[in-house]
Amino acid sequence: MLIFFNLILSIIIFISGVLVFSLKRKHLLCTLLSLEFIVLSLFYMIFMYLMNYDYEFYFLMMFLVYSVCEGALGLSILVSMVRTHGNDFFQSFNILRC
Repeated sequence: MLIFFNLILSIIIFISGVLVFSLKRKHLLCTLLSLEFIVLSLFYMIFMYLMNYDYEFYFLMMFLVYSVCEGALGLSILVSMVRTHGNDFFQSFNILRC
């Protein structure tokens, strides 16, 4: 019963992250936060799967490394966008002007 509850909880977290990602796409910060929320739900799902079948957790370490690199890359893009354009709106960002 507990495994079923954890699975339903992680699916709800994933769906809410995707919903926020699709609805709040005007700000880069909200987009990055929802992506991190999705990564957190995927981490929880993988952890529950590996714990349930008594597998090793090496894959989780690699997953965390890649998710931290993704977060750092997103924050660096956010900082450079705020420095060049003054805000994090996608509407004010013009690719042709770069």
